[in-house]
Amino acid sequence: MLKKDELKNGNRSAEASLQPSTTASTTTSPTVDSLGDKLNAINLTTIASSSLPLKGATATAPTASVIAPIDDFDMNDMDDPLAGFEAQRSGIKDISLKEQFLSPTDDNIESLQTLLAARIREGSGEALFEIGVEEDGTPMKLSDAEYETALATVKTAAAAVGAEVAIMYERNAGLPTGASVVPGSKDKEDKDAAIAAEPSIAPIADVIDQPTYKSSYVMIRKTPKSVEELLELRVAVVGNVDAGKSTLLGVLTKGVLDDGRGKARVNLFRHKHEIDSGRTSSVGMEILGFDAKSVPVPTMSHGRNAPWDEICGKAAKVLSFIDLAGHERYLKTTVFGMTGCAPDFVMLMIGSNAGIVGMTKEHLGLSLALGVPVLVVITKIDMCPPNVLENTVKQLTKILKSAGCRKIPMFVKSPEDVVVTAGNFVSDRICPIFQVSNVTGEGLDLLKNFLNILPISQKYNRDDPVEYQITDTFSVPFVGTVVSGVVMNGIVHAGDQLYLGPDGNGAFQMVTVKSIQRKRLNVPLACAGQSASFGLKKIRRSTIRKGMVMLDKETIPPPRGCREFEAEILVLYHSTTIGHKYQAMLHCGAVRQTARVLAMDKPDQILRTGDRATVRFQFLQPAYLKVGARLIFREGRTKGIGKVSKIVA
Repeated sequence: MLKKDELKNGNRSAEASLQPSTTASTTTSPTVDSLGDKLNAINLTTIASSSLPLKGATATAPTASVIAPIDDFDMNDMDDPLAGFEAQRSGIKDISLKEQFLSPTDDNIESLQTLLAARIREGSGEALFEIGVEEDGTPMKLSDAEYETALATVKTAAAAVGAEVAIMYERNAGLPTGASVVPGSKDKEDKDAAIAAEPSIAPIADVIDQPTYKSSYVMIRKTPKSVEELLELRVAVVGNVDAGKSTLLGVLTKGVLDDGRGKARVNLFRHKHEIDSGRTSSVGMEILGFDAKSVPVPTMSHGRNAPWDEICGKAAKVLSFIDLAGHERYLKTTVFGMTGCAPDFVMLMIGSNAGIVGMTKEHLGLSLALGVPVLVVITKIDMCPPNVLENTVKQLTKILKSAGCRKIPMFVKSPEDVVVTAGNFVSDRICPIFQVSNVTGEGLDLLKNFLNILPISQKYNRDDPVEYQITDTFSVPFVGTVVSGVVMNGIVHAGDQLYLGPDGNGAFQMVTVKSIQRKRLNVPLACAGQSASFGLKKIRRSTIRKGMVMLDKETIPPPRGCREFEAEILVLYHSTTIGHKYQAMLHCGAVRQTARVLAMDKPDQILRTGDRATVRFQFLQPAYLKVGARLIFREGRTKGIGKVSKIVA
């Protein structure tokens, strides 16, 4: 394979992205740490990222790469993390990883177990681990036989901590810088064609005779002992109408390709008018499971769609797709799904034949305002003429690089690209771009592997007091009132008593959680970051509404709903001026209701497009808000973003 051009400024040109790529799972690259060079370049670029366009908002600090060497410490030792770090590393600090890999003595295996356990704990149940590179980035230069020994040692250590190992990407490395040789080259013409030469490289004969070394990236994932240990990621799927959102989810979650007439999307719709029109109008939920060996869980069982409880029973990691509406008429529903369902990532769909039109920019701006990482999927490439696809890619690249986005577009064309982008996707600057076809299946394997490697969000804290946001309510026969939502903080057990509110007067009442379900499976508890449904005792559904919360019963002082609050806002667009008593629909977490402007810190008491100000809002009904929460307000074509700065009353 020809040597890939080094990434410049973390970006590839749109023209290069359209070239066909036939990368095998095992490739040859110039040096063992060439991917590390790419990652370092990306991380250095990330450091220069700008803050959100909001007064007082702080930029997200660049997070250490999941792939790069990471110092490990005991997260449970909150008093002195360094003490836990030293305790874990004391047994292996004088032994190199290569020695532990190639000399699997009891002591080395135990030290490797400690390292893997720390990595898995840091990754909330999984870790992307590199075999062939020391923790300081030094190449191990493993031969094929040594690599197989190292892989077997890692599998043994992983099994001891209850985890499985799956190879994500293998490569041969160790050739002189500037040369890349395709394995199997025979004659001189093949050798000449197989070398990507730079100004000064070794002679062809020397290059061919150089030994190659093997390395790989492996996914180490803990096997869950019960459903409550199941790893979960929420991915919001947005994009313009007819971009192929529901069709792609049908192909991913049902395991069948589309026929070009909407066959794959039918099973996802919830209402008859959605089937008739082919357009989503509600918030739909679908799941895709991966087992501990990173293999997708079959979604068909005995000729029928496998139920959720069967998929979750076999899975170690589940991705929950939130299928949102693309039509402008249902924008309020889409905004509520983006804010209330607390997605970890956003998958922006773009039809290659239509380009960036309609609500595409609206949804992209919404994702940026909420600070959610975005990945882009360009669909329908099987039916799109090459020149139209090229124009769509150029248009997308221009928008992502613009001052409003400041993203680094990275076109994913090979398994190597999948590992690089997924490991660095925690950065706000990276924006992976996939090109897929739901009819031919092109590009779907790369997308599935990317979703499998995506890191678990670390923004939730199980040690904080319980906070649960309600996004929907139900009345189930023989069960009673059921609420669904996301556990934002803490751990909820069946039988716990929690505050529920606020009601119309701003008060909270005590309720008992009699049962808990995750993905339609009964579980004894639900932890922070997990979506769950609670069955409540002795309470009517009519007394509960979307946007209410459930809080720890030991909350001090007792919680109260607020009607008035102050927020620092930025007006993104308004046709005229915003003044006193202006009303708009305000979204903040699961809260969605009308708010009125009471006052602002502007001398003329008027806001126009692009203005920033501290504004006092008033809700029509009490709601529960927290200082620092992001908010979005809209009314017609008027749009604004901000964050809560003070709770007034």
